[in-house]
Amino acid sequence: MEPVLEEPRKRITARVSDNVRDTLEQAAELLGATVNQFVVQTAYQEAQRIVERESVIRLSQKDARKVLALLDHPPKANKRLKDAVKAFHGAVRA
Repeated sequence: MEPVLEEPRKRITARVSDNVRDTLEQAAELLGATVNQFVVQTAYQEAQRIVERESVIRLSQKDARKVLALLDHPPKANKRLKDAVKAFHGAVRA
């Protein structure tokens, strides 16, 4: 069995008012955790939620069907699109 190596840890500190500290202590105690465990776990869960919310595009079924239909049957390129492609190829050198 290979030894388990812990990742290096870094410290995060925050200055908070007595009221905030008291509330964090109370919440942590109710969950049977230390304040540090509570703060890290709660912040991590919220960070994951935010990253997912900002990374995932959610479509209604109607919009998803429209996107898939456009992928299956794309419209013909109009003059603006053709001009944009020319400008892109002129600006980017491969």
